Amino acid sequence: MIRSELLAAMAQDNPDLRVEEVEQVVDIFFEEIAQRLAEGGRVELRGFGAFSTREREARKGRNPRTGDTVDVPAKKVPYFKPGKDMRRRLNDA
Repeated sequence: MIRSELLAAMAQDNPDLRVEEVEQVVDIFFEEIAQRLAEGGRVELRGFGAFSTREREARKGRNPRTGDTVDVPAKKVPYFKPGKDMRRRLNDA
């Protein structure tokens, strides 16, 4: 599902909201998750899963075009752990 499909589904399920309002809700939702992760926090959505960040150490990488070794700096990456209900839905389907 892409963002426009999500917006269309939410607008269809909430006919009392204008399309602009649905879009604003989705924007706020994702912005709040991104902001919390940027602050080093964790976002838990019961029944769905939890978003957090993980540290990746610096490492040596390789340029695929030239084969040269390059330094890849340490960084934080987003991580998602599905909840029990989500895992059950995926595996019982």
